[in-house]
Parts: sequence; structure tokens; C-alpha cells
Amino acid sequence: MAEASRTFHATLFSLPTFSPRFHFKLSYSHSHPSLHLKRARSVQRSISETKTMSLNTTLPWGCDIDSLENAEALQNWLSDSGLPPQKVGINKVEMGKRGLVALKKINRGEKILFVPPSLLISSDSDWSSPVAGHVLKQQNVADLPLLATYLISEANLQKSSRWSNYISSLPREPYSLLHWTRSELDRYLKASQIRLRAIERIADITGTFDDLRRRIFSKHPHLFPKEVFNLVTFRWSFGILLSRLVYLYSMDGKVALVPWADMLNHSREVETYLNYDKSSQAVVFTTDRAYQPGEQVFISYGKKSNAELLLSYGFVPKQGTNLNDSVELPLSLKISDKCYKQKLKALMKHGLSVSSQCYPIQISGWPLELMAYAYLTVSPPSMSKQFEEMAAMASNESIIRKDLRYPEIEEKAVQFILDSCESSISKYSKFLKESGSMDLDITSQEQQNRGVFLKQLAVDLCTSEQKILYRAQYKLKRRLRDMRSGELRA
Repeated sequence: MAEASRTFHATLFSLPTFSPRFHFKLSYSHSHPSLHLKRARSVQRSISETKTMSLNTTLPWGCDIDSLENAEALQNWLSDSGLPPQKVGINKVEMGKRGLVALKKINRGEKILFVPPSLLISSDSDWSSPVAGHVLKQQNVADLPLLATYLISEANLQKSSRWSNYISSLPREPYSLLHWTRSELDRYLKASQIRLRAIERIADITGTFDDLRRRIFSKHPHLFPKEVFNLVTFRWSFGILLSRLVYLYSMDGKVALVPWADMLNHSREVETYLNYDKSSQAVVFTTDRAYQPGEQVFISYGKKSNAELLLSYGFVPKQGTNLNDSVELPLSLKISDKCYKQKLKALMKHGLSVSSQCYPIQISGWPLELMAYAYLTVSPPSMSKQFEEMAAMASNESIIRKDLRYPEIEEKAVQFILDSCESSISKYSKFLKESGSMDLDITSQEQQNRGVFLKQLAVDLCTSEQKILYRAQYKLKRRLRDMRSGELRA
């Protein structure tokens, strides 16, 4: 399912969107911007609680992910609340998804939507329960956790909330990786590095919820009852935010949910995005192609890999259609290396992981940083004076950007990357072979439908990532062949 959304630049975290991606980081308050959560405990807690709650708990709000049951009520409410007449409407599109389709001809370069600021949900929105909002703001809760709690609070009020029609149109259980159980992640994504990123993201959210519960929710149970404000509802609200928040450059960087606009689906063939238009005083986007009546209207979620799209939005593009696709290749130092401690110290100095480091590989090639890490890994003791330079380049912290080359160890570095590449390929091959005969762990028709769908998403992702690795393998082998025949050395 690919319903709208778009990135979010903030000191707290980065969301999927139209701008360069930042590292995902959560912080529960403005006074602790670099809070390090106790991930191990949070991950373990999220495993057990997800297994017991996510499959047995049905949220009393929202709708099925492909449902149009609340579409008419949403459109009527938006019109009554100030949304002007539209050239687009909600309808079923390919594969049963919801999307916005043209109701009449839309020209290239035309501004559409015109969502007024009064319909945006942001950290300064009025609370139906103003006392609850006051308590959170007194504790300096940062924007993301604040918005997540706000969404739950308003959802729980149902018809009493101003936003009830909007919340009723939100998916009750999105397919983003936040809503996969730990066993599903382990079962279907064991070959892909996106599994670890999903676990880390869930741990961050779980840790943030634990902190809010300890510091605030438990001390004000009349405002934040645990039957409503729990890990299941918190993960739901964060799933909504991560897939739908918009960063509005022209509104001084306001981050907001934009009802109606968040029904737009993603296409790699468009580059247009949402922003606030000061002349019309509304959120719009300018089309970069024409649409005929009945055609689906698209927006760009940004230049993201298939794995990133699955992580936040719950869908994988058709194979070969995403020119921005990449696969993360894990690399690590050899513990048996005589200079292991010295190299590890150099990496840690520049903020790199002590265990392994992942670098993106695309069909077109791989980054300079990956080659620098490979040089560091295979470099002998006699090159210890260059360890610092290699580590700086591997971390992208080098002041001077240059094409790092060490001809005396280049062949070993390329061979090291090839070995790592082939190790990853074997993991994908094993999963794809097993997936054909993989039994689904199911006890109901609903679980069977879910299991079949998640497995297909995983197969599509792993197939696209393996294809990129095969291409890298070919290039690396050819490079080694040329080096060994003397062509490159000459």
C-alpha cells in the first residue's frame, strides 16, 4: 500500500519524503536531542507485546487498508471544512489500492488540491483534551512523540473529535515494516539488511513509548489510560506519521499531516511534491505531466530504494521500475587481522560501527566510501599511517574529497568486496529457494491472506536486491580480470 507522504527534516528524526534522507533518530524531549534508547530491552519487549497484541487487538478506529467505506464521508467533511472544489477524487486503483484520480482534465504545470492551513494536523493543533496537551508540552515532549500521542487521543474520542472523519479513513493496519511481527521479519526478510533497520526503528519507537509511559502516562492515568495509550496504538500512530507527514518548506519548515493530499500514491515518473503556496495560502502541488479524466494522479515520495519504500510505506515497486533502487552490502573488519584494534579505533573515531558497516550498491555502481572501507580492511601493518585517512573516507568525514587509490592493495580490496557480495548473494538465493516451499504459520483465513501477501513482498524485495548484487558481482569479476591481466596496472 502506497499512500502519500514525504520527508521530514527535524533534529529528531527523518521520515520518508521528498528530500535527502537522514538517519532515523528519536528523542523524547527537546532537552534530550541525542537520547540513546536501551534498544535490547525495547526490542525484546516489542517482540513479546507485538505477538500478543497486534494479532489479537483490533483498533476501534480506522478502516481496512484498501477500503472506500469512509471516502464519501471524508470528502464531504473536507468540503464542509474549507477544502475547495477538487479536480481529483478517491477511488480504487491498481491492485485494489486507494488513490486520487482525475475527475476532469488536469494540465501540466497546474496547481491542484489547495488544502487550507486549518485542515493541517501539526504540533500546534488544538487538543480536544487540552489538559492532556498541556501536560505533554510542560514536559517538553518533542514534536514526533507529541503528534503520535495527539493522534491516539483524537482517535479515541471518535465522533467527538473534529478529526473523526479523517481518522476513520486512515488504515487500521498498514503493511509498513513497523506492523510486521518479529517472527515475520525474521522469517521473510532474513536475507535483507532492511530487517535490522526495521528492528532498530521498532526499538526506537518502543523505547520512546516506554519513556513516555514512565514519565507521563503512568503519572496521569486519568488522561492517558493504558487501555488507549499502549504500544499497539503508539506503533499505529507512528506508522501513520512515518508514512504521511509532510515537510512544508514554505511554512517555515512546519511538519504536518495533510488530509486529502495523503491519499496520493507514489510514482518514479513524477518529481512533484507538496508545499505551501503563499499566494493561495494553501498546500498544493504542481503537476509535471497532464492527466486525463480517470487517470491516477501521482506524487513523488523521494528517491528511495525498494527497501526504504517497504520500510515506511509497505510496498515494493515492480522489478526494474525503480531507478533509485539499491541494496545495502554489509562489510566488517576481520578479527584475525593483526591490526584489528588499531583499525577499529580509527573507525570508531569517525563514528562507524564497531561490528559492521553497510554501504548502498546500485546497478550503476557503489560509493567511494565502500572502497575506502575495503582498503582499510585489507591494508597491511606497513600502511598503518594511512588507517586514519581510510577510516575518514569510509565515514564520509574526510575534509578533502578525492579518488582514494592504493594500487598496491587494490586487487585485495576488490576481492574483499567481491567475497562480501557473493556471501550476500548466497543468502538471497537460499531464501528465494526456500520461499517456494515455505509453509505459512497460520490459524485463520485472515492470517493466510496476510502471510501470502507479506511473503510476496519479501520475494519481490529480495529478487530486486539480488539482481543488483549480481550486477555488482559481474563488474567486480571483470575488474579483477582486467587487473590480473595487467590492463589496469598499466
